[in-house]
Amino acid sequence: MRTDDFWQLIDQARAGAGGEPEAVAARAVALLAERNPDDIVGYAHHQQRVLAASYKVDLWGAAYLINDGASDDGFEYFRGWLMTQGRAVFARAVDDPDSLAELPQVRAASLSGEEFQCEDMLAVPWEAYRKATATDLSADRDPVPVPDLNDFWDFDDEEEARRRLPRLAALFVEPPAE
Repeated sequence: MRTDDFWQLIDQARAGAGGEPEAVAARAVALLAERNPDDIVGYAHHQQRVLAASYKVDLWGAAYLINDGASDDGFEYFRGWLMTQGRAVFARAVDDPDSLAELPQVRAASLSGEEFQCEDMLAVPWEAYRKATATDLSADRDPVPVPDLNDFWDFDDEEEARRRLPRLAALFVEPPAE
């Protein structure tokens, strides 16, 4: 499976899912389970690469601001949700996490407190493989290296959030006291 195929499958799953991340994940499982097992393994590999490429400090900071906190697992689930938004949104957020402030649902969440997570999206290849073959997908693949997070910052530091993610901070951080 090529990277374009990976994102096309997600786009197909998004069509008719009504914007619900869990529905996107369920549709992705169904679509992927119709393919041969090698394609499912290829999807799993691409998903790992996408997750590794998005393992960035400022994206984690964005998830922290948007979701009012993000543990290790919370950041994983946030990136699962981000995958359900499609390739363009995902790529832009990886390149410029502050661009998430432009998404209508993120802007609305600044008022509603809605959190964005989709753990189900992370399980898509495992569920599809099990559905297609009645066996479990092997876990002994070559691990994708995860970038070092040397530039970690205190996500509770409002001044640093304003400096690194000004548009998101404008939505999710209280204005400084005068």
